[in-house]
Amino acid sequence: MTPNETIAPHGGTLVDLLASGPEAEKLVAEAANYPKIDVGERELSDLEMLTVGALSPLTGFQGEKDYHSILETMHLADGLPWTIPVTLSLTDEDVKRIGGADAVTLTGGGEGPLAVLQVREIFRRDKKKESLGVFLTEDLDHPGVRALHEAGEYCAAGDVRAIRLPEHRDFQAYRRTPEQTRAEFARRGWRTVVGFQTRNPIHRAHEYIQKCALETVDGLLVHPLMGATKGDDVPAEVRMRCYEVLFENYYPKDRALISVFPAAMRYAGPKEAIWHAICRKNYGCTHFVVGRDHAGVGEYYGTYDAQRIFEEFEPGELGITPLMFEHSFWCNRCEGMATPKTCPHDEEDRVSLSGTKVREMLRNGERPPAEFSRPEVAHVLIEAMRDSSTR
Repeated sequence: MTPNETIAPHGGTLVDLLASGPEAEKLVAEAANYPKIDVGERELSDLEMLTVGALSPLTGFQGEKDYHSILETMHLADGLPWTIPVTLSLTDEDVKRIGGADAVTLTGGGEGPLAVLQVREIFRRDKKKESLGVFLTEDLDHPGVRALHEAGEYCAAGDVRAIRLPEHRDFQAYRRTPEQTRAEFARRGWRTVVGFQTRNPIHRAHEYIQKCALETVDGLLVHPLMGATKGDDVPAEVRMRCYEVLFENYYPKDRALISVFPAAMRYAGPKEAIWHAICRKNYGCTHFVVGRDHAGVGEYYGTYDAQRIFEEFEPGELGITPLMFEHSFWCNRCEGMATPKTCPHDEEDRVSLSGTKVREMLRNGERPPAEFSRPEVAHVLIEAMRDSSTR
């Protein structure tokens, strides 16, 4: 860890798997001769995360020993905390195509060769064990469990060397690698940084939590997840515009930063909360906000299960400080934002709207109350719904 770094990466080394110069040229030539595996959208996100070091200290897709260790102990085989296996799925046809090859070329999205995987092993995944170990349920209505069961029965493990990153045409100004976020924190003189995970527009409740956290650290990283999500989640471009109007009007420009998190959503609740915290540690965050039902979906997890899971690790073991927040709201009697920890009043005094109610209001062109959502954010969402309804 250098004097300018906020925090050491997970495992102590920030990984960079992207080849350059003569090495990249050699990889391209070699890739033409290897069997090819087309990587799906979710695992393409994992490949990008591996390449830029967001999943440090991993240097490739995980093998069977780590796979079972994670599911059984929430640690890698070497004892480092880790809660979600990072695997490369293979179908029966993929396994036959690989045969006895020592390496395969990874492609995705019709972009040609992206990386070369040195095949260390191929193993059969245990979908029941993985469903329970990651998602805590076998229910196929759970989007993460469903995606797992739609994936191949086998996994390929081994180190990765990337030829190039997947191409992105959107959010170019916000796409920063862990190395780049760390450099930006250093440029701004931030030694302590709180990361905020989101896959939704930011309403007043989220803003309140972020600013409470910002009172105790040097900087805030709003780090929206922009990989694969559920089909009914708010589209990425709409969410980004919501973040932009908030930053334009309500955030201190020298103490807050937006950057894209390229991960795919697992909806794994508690296990994903730990995984998200580890990833943000690699991006240089010293603190991480864990709110109610973090990374949850439906009724699969308790409201604060994602906070309680941090107690299952030894103090300092994760190396990043979780900041726990309860549900926040506007209280008419307090005349401000609050949580159950600070507000003594009843529900009737609190402005709390369900997601269903908010979506209904927006569809009807109605602005949610200013105590719930900034008017600029409501305007973006109303316009997006209007545009989608006329297509």
